[in-house]
Amino acid sequence: MGETRSNSVDQKVGDSLLSAGKIDPDDIVRAQELQRNAGLTFGTALIRIGAVSEDTLLEELSIQMNLRVAVEEDLPDVQVIYKFMVGGQLNFDWFFSKEVVVWEQPDQGSLFCIARSVFDPSVTEVLRRFYRDKEICRMLAPAHVLERILEDLKREHTVENLFSDEESRHLRELAEEAPVVEFVNNILAQAVDLNASDIHIEPEENEFKVRFRIDGVLYDKISQPIGRFAAIASRIKLVSGLDIAEKRLPQDGRMTTRMGGLDMDVRVSSVPCVHGESVVLRLLPKNMEESDLSNLGMESDHLELMQRWSRLSSGIILVTGPTGSGKSTTLHAALTESNDGARKIITVEDPVEKQVPGVTQIQIHEEIGYSFANALRAILRQDPEVIMIGEIRDLDTAEIAIQAALSGHLVFSTLHTNDALSSFTRLIDMGLEPFLVAAPVKGVQAQRLVRSLCLNCAEDASPPKSILSETEQIRSISFGKNWKSAVGCDKCQGTGYRGRVGIYELVEVGAELQEAIVKGGTINDLKRIVSSTSQRTLFQDGLLKASKGQTTVDEIYRVINSENKP
Repeated sequence: MGETRSNSVDQKVGDSLLSAGKIDPDDIVRAQELQRNAGLTFGTALIRIGAVSEDTLLEELSIQMNLRVAVEEDLPDVQVIYKFMVGGQLNFDWFFSKEVVVWEQPDQGSLFCIARSVFDPSVTEVLRRFYRDKEICRMLAPAHVLERILEDLKREHTVENLFSDEESRHLRELAEEAPVVEFVNNILAQAVDLNASDIHIEPEENEFKVRFRIDGVLYDKISQPIGRFAAIASRIKLVSGLDIAEKRLPQDGRMTTRMGGLDMDVRVSSVPCVHGESVVLRLLPKNMEESDLSNLGMESDHLELMQRWSRLSSGIILVTGPTGSGKSTTLHAALTESNDGARKIITVEDPVEKQVPGVTQIQIHEEIGYSFANALRAILRQDPEVIMIGEIRDLDTAEIAIQAALSGHLVFSTLHTNDALSSFTRLIDMGLEPFLVAAPVKGVQAQRLVRSLCLNCAEDASPPKSILSETEQIRSISFGKNWKSAVGCDKCQGTGYRGRVGIYELVEVGAELQEAIVKGGTINDLKRIVSSTSQRTLFQDGLLKASKGQTTVDEIYRVINSENKP
């Protein structure tokens, strides 16, 4: 039966039942004693001592908390409930451990919930996190109704597992066959040889494709009949610790391997799709050189500024850009710069992609409620000087980051914005007051990765005169004279490019910019202030690198959105 562990609700229910003459003061004392000794809820304790019936208690809870009491007619068929519960991202075992049952009403956009402790805030918090697009509608339920549904769901789950166990044995046998093992090993070896960052295995109606992401661009490499897909996917899931029989839910795993003399961490993601499962492997070399700001391709003025920010005693430094733009690498390099041996440095990441010597790194686990915000609250009691937050995703995390910076910590983190200045509006849109954004944020670096020219085949090109004469700010930049175009050869797989280099936009928060943020200035107001300084935009920094023969103007246009141009 759903009832509360909250003292305030206990008080309301007790007072109401007392005033209605349905219980007496002695009943409350005895129920509270049983509640303490047996670990029961207050309502259950009242029923156990015979003070009230379950129906009476539910009626009173319904009035006090303005909740409906669920009856059998309210509930969908158990198979409908089961399919909904196993089809989400929450582990099915969690529902059983918490004695929670949920189902949806698609036409209402609502998620209905009955539970043994329906008022437990931790249950509500988890449901809201995993069903963000739905309104959570809690309902009360008699104990026998909840127990019957849980028993039926458990039986449904047992039957499902009997079938999946047989399928698992078959898939495991397929995954261990020599041709399958050889195929998976070969695509891993090819990917490492071509310096790919990701392998995409994508099923279609009649075939599946293997694609490699090389220097940020996906290339088709292999096509095979769809009949071979199940064995290949099972092999990858088997060695990365995933459930090979589970095809309805997304899964994440990892494995380690050695290819081409490199020890590799491989992160594996499997997501159900129309023709099977989309499987993506991210390759992370273990023995990479330690990240250093001087190795990231920054121009000297940007490097000096980022090094200075990394040595600050307090404040927030933000790195922005889309997924795959090198933000984590930059943050780890900044931590290396900050790590003088005299400061305690702690990171909160999802996931921990690279281990940094001398740094305490923490992996969050959203599925058990260990979020960025929860981890941050804990590490502030660990006496750190420097904190790195993998990403500011919500207001909770943003507020704690601000508080940490204002109380004397140096905080590094990332945001997903198109440019540096948009970081301020993003934080304000999350719900932060403008003055709380302007005060602690000391600097923002936006970045992208562009492909580097293949030095074996690049050819001289004319400078883009129409672009270089567009604005006074661009004309003031000292461009090089080594403009090139991409051609393509055997060494670069015909692309004209090999490797990648970063392009950057750094904004230091001075008094004028700070004042504009506090006053609620628009993004255009902020741009006008920054444009009067010597700080380059992403597009301008890209042009500068193109003028030095590091990349091409075409590549800059491919990567930079129009709003980031001069």
